[in-house]
Amino acid sequence: MGESGANDRYAHSDVAERSRREKAVALARYFWDRGIDSGELATMPAATRRKLARAADLNPPSTDETWTVVAGLLDEKDAWAAGRAEETRPHRDEKILWVKPPVRPW
Repeated sequence: MGESGANDRYAHSDVAERSRREKAVALARYFWDRGIDSGELATMPAATRRKLARAADLNPPSTDETWTVVAGLLDEKDAWAAGRAEETRPHRDEKILWVKPPVRPW
């Protein structure tokens, strides 16, 4: 079996799954702190998502599977926070760097 077979086995191993989960948690935390939700993440261009991951000091995920986990974690956190007092998001002012508000017509 060649090198691609070994890579494929790693991609589906417990170690790879744990690594993806840890990266997804770190990304979700970074996005949450900036007020970015799963809907905004879903409509964000791939290039912007990669830049965001790098801003979080992480290598960008190579698969959509990780981004899907990030979106799910953001939804879970939103649901958790909905019944509580306003959660502080220490870097919410940075959201505009990544998610532009809609332009209002005159």
